[in-house]
Amino acid sequence: MKNSGAHNVKKGILGLFMNLVLWIFSLSCIFPIVWMVYSSLKEKRAFNANIIGLPTEPTLKNYTRILTNSDYHLGESMMNSVRTTVISITLIIVFSFIVGYILARIRFKLNRVLYVMFLMGMLIPIHSLLVPIYVVFQRCGISNQWYTLLLPYVSFGLPMGIFLVEGYVKTIPVSLEEAAAIDGSSFSHTLWTIIFPLCKPILVTVAIIQVFSCWNEFSFALVLIKDVSLQTVPLALTQFKGQFASDYPKQMAAMLITMAPIVVLYFAFSKQIIKGMVAGAVKG
Repeated sequence: MKNSGAHNVKKGILGLFMNLVLWIFSLSCIFPIVWMVYSSLKEKRAFNANIIGLPTEPTLKNYTRILTNSDYHLGESMMNSVRTTVISITLIIVFSFIVGYILARIRFKLNRVLYVMFLMGMLIPIHSLLVPIYVVFQRCGISNQWYTLLLPYVSFGLPMGIFLVEGYVKTIPVSLEEAAAIDGSSFSHTLWTIIFPLCKPILVTVAIIQVFSCWNEFSFALVLIKDVSLQTVPLALTQFKGQFASDYPKQMAAMLITMAPIVVLYFAFSKQIIKGMVAGAVKG
């Protein structure tokens, strides 16, 4: 009995310690966002006087200045990011599904060679290709265009998408396609009406990964885009940093505005995101 009691006490202390550690980690993740929110309600002078403290006179002037001042081009930059992200994700999902299905189901001589070549895209650091891509785009005259960023975003997003889809398609019984063929279903009809819906969980996983990647990408946008009217959100945020000083409250307000679409998207599709992540982890 004494041993059992001591064991329960040790177990309770261990559980309390683990909960405390988890709370500390959770607060360390949440506090920066909370700090950004209340810091964006400060004036620059009040922020410099007390960086951590709560605002004594909260104000929304930072938000109104950003949204009403056309010099920042924040609204235009958000529209550019939305356009680039939506088109990139659509192309990545479509091509990942088609190529992943072909590599999983159709056997031909170069099947494994192509698969390894696509996987090489996950092994090579993408920023090591920044200079060659810049030179090629400049020579071909396709830099600084509205579609410029689509090419690298889709190219670097495909390897992971194909890898996940190919592994997921292998878990789908071939008998489903055979039964559909016996019933007179064509290959394209079977592909898009039977296999595609079954791959929805893994395609959601691919979309989630690539949405954050495309929305937050900075390096290629900085090098390939020069026109202010074509800049994306990460480039627009650099306008709030000066050479000798930065207006941090205004910068935080801009960051919160640009974070809003992603946060809304996450909460709107939170259930599908969790299902997609679980499906990707188990079957991918």
